[in-house]
Amino acid sequence: MNNLFESLSLASTDEIVDVLAEGRSVRIERIVSTGHASPADFWYDQDEHEWIAVLRGEAMLELPGEPAVTMRPGDTRLVRAHQKHRVAWTSPNEPTVWLAVFFRD
Repeated sequence: MNNLFESLSLASTDEIVDVLAEGRSVRIERIVSTGHASPADFWYDQDEHEWIAVLRGEAMLELPGEPAVTMRPGDTRLVRAHQKHRVAWTSPNEPTVWLAVFFRD
């Protein structure tokens, strides 16, 4: 992949995750979501920190005890390891393109 906006499709019913680079303590992914959300009552609880950026589209991120955050292009967030979080929704009519960097201390 030479361009983060290649291969964007509304036709896919699955969320698309492409690993762009990885090493012993870091993994960089492009995630494409079109109307996807975390399952009801599901919370991610990861062993790694995750820095996320929305490059295109919109999404709503939820963290327990905090107001939900609508993320738009250019918005970023650092989710620390074991900080529970979930995606409440992503744009249904256009792909939401995320850049996610997972890393350990």
